[in-house]
Amino acid sequence: MPDWFIERGIGETRAARLDAAGEIVEARIRRDGVTPAGAVLEAKLIAIAPRVTVEANGETFFLPRGASGISEGATMRVRVTREALGGAEPWKRGIAVQTDEYPCEAPPLADGVEGRIEAWDDLLEDARTGLVDFDGGQLRIEPTAAMTMIDVDGWLVPDKLSQMAAWASARAIRRLDLGGSTGIDFPSLEGKEARQQVGTILDDYLEKPFERTAMNGFGFVQVVRPKERASLIDLAQERASFEARALLRRAETSVGAITIHAHPAVIAALRPEWIAALEKRIGGTVALNATPGLAMSGGHAH
Repeated sequence: MPDWFIERGIGETRAARLDAAGEIVEARIRRDGVTPAGAVLEAKLIAIAPRVTVEANGETFFLPRGASGISEGATMRVRVTREALGGAEPWKRGIAVQTDEYPCEAPPLADGVEGRIEAWDDLLEDARTGLVDFDGGQLRIEPTAAMTMIDVDGWLVPDKLSQMAAWASARAIRRLDLGGSTGIDFPSLEGKEARQQVGTILDDYLEKPFERTAMNGFGFVQVVRPKERASLIDLAQERASFEARALLRRAETSVGAITIHAHPAVIAALRPEWIAALEKRIGGTVALNATPGLAMSGGHAH
């Protein structure tokens, strides 16, 4: 079985690594029209204060390390280190660094074979709800400006619950592509050995590179991984666009003319170029029907 399967969808490209049972163990998404990490661009410096900001490729990027030897309005080269996360908040914009490298495209999302990822819908459900069940409890995953938080809830004794939750958290971090800082709120554990055991489980199941803190007396552990792109949890916060791309994935299995029925916000998020691409794939016209009574995730095509 290949390491990665690549699915070139409408509006996004998806990559997933599957285990022997066909379950997704790691996933990534690259959105169309969003410059990915690794790309080197010609940019224009548009602001020095309060944050060094450039425009490039139709997007705005922050340069946390600043820019030297250049004045506002001048051109420069930058390398994107984190793509835009989506949303209007300033901290969600893309991040870049000044560079002398020649302009180039970003590396591929993953190396693998192209094909449909059959387990993808289950993964999207985890992302849209932020709820991940495991044997003995549940994780609740929520993004914040500072970090992604994972709250552990369950009915096992604290040490056993923490061990099971450590495995589930490591699995969720990889499946949902959680980069940057992730805080995990375990039950409070008494005894150094019990806390160390949780750390060992995280070390065994998380793929390097990453760093983590030791569990403190309140059960909190912070995991830090490289963050080059939006996680599936990040993408699900832009709910209408998230559901629109998921709906297009379902619709592209149709043949001939169809009508898409979806929540009005989802219909509004369907870009004209996406509809044109869908029509080309199915070999027929696509009509849109905004249906207020449908849930955001309840769109369908027939």
